[in-house]
Amino acid sequence: MGFIGWIILGLIVGAIVKAVMPGRVGGGWITSLVLGVVGAIVGGWISGLVIGQDAISGFFNLGTWIFAIIGGFVVAGIYGMITGRNKSNA
Repeated sequence: MGFIGWIILGLIVGAIVKAVMPGRVGGGWITSLVLGVVGAIVGGWISGLVIGQDAISGFFNLGTWIFAIIGGFVVAGIYGMITGRNKSNA
């Protein structure tokens, strides 16, 4: 799957993450969409380590979606921890 496919997948993942954990993902929809794109890329990297690069062959592959969503939650969680600490220190 090409770079444009990962961006589109990331935008969809960002919307899913925002809908599932709205209280934890701060910064509004644009931040959530950016985190979704980064999360999809991280999910692709994780799946490359876990099941091999050949498993991420296409946009409509279920494994691609699962790992992209997992990556989105990981990135959103890390972002929430970072921004939560910054807000409490300020």
